[in-house]
Amino acid sequence: MSGLKKAFIIVTAILLGLAMVGFILPSEYKVQRSIVISAPSEKIFPHLVNLKKWQNWGVWFKRDPNMEIEYSGQEGEIGMKSSWVSATQGNGEMTIIALEINRRMTYSLSFPDLPNPSTGEFLLKQVDGGTEVTWMDYGNMGMNPINHYFVFLMDYMIGPDFETGLDNLKMVAEASL
Repeated sequence: MSGLKKAFIIVTAILLGLAMVGFILPSEYKVQRSIVISAPSEKIFPHLVNLKKWQNWGVWFKRDPNMEIEYSGQEGEIGMKSSWVSATQGNGEMTIIALEINRRMTYSLSFPDLPNPSTGEFLLKQVDGGTEVTWMDYGNMGMNPINHYFVFLMDYMIGPDFETGLDNLKMVAEASL
């Protein structure tokens, strides 16, 4: 057996093994971060539910000041949508899908490169010293076994952005008191 043929068989076996493992890996992910903000929820909620205000605290807008953003729907209501195009942050779309005033905001987030939209949520809970704000994103990477490997990377990929975004939100909300 020639060396090239042997190398081909080994590479094929490795790729098949990785694909097989990918099928048994989880397809669902969840990333979550929390912070306590020294402000009542009614001072924080408007910064979340009005997608235009995300530019004041969102990490991605600061990274690409040339990001093209379009908004549609009623500000701060179910159905409000933001769509963006960015050379460095990617293209995407977010739509508010559920609201509980001053308590919870849920949105659908989609990117052209990912198979399924994810769901994001902000939960606001009164605690000693202010409001605990929890930001989470969860979804399913679909049936592609290669995408299942990304489940393990999601926390690493977006968790730090959630932390920085929550820190920025804290500064913005506390400054508005």
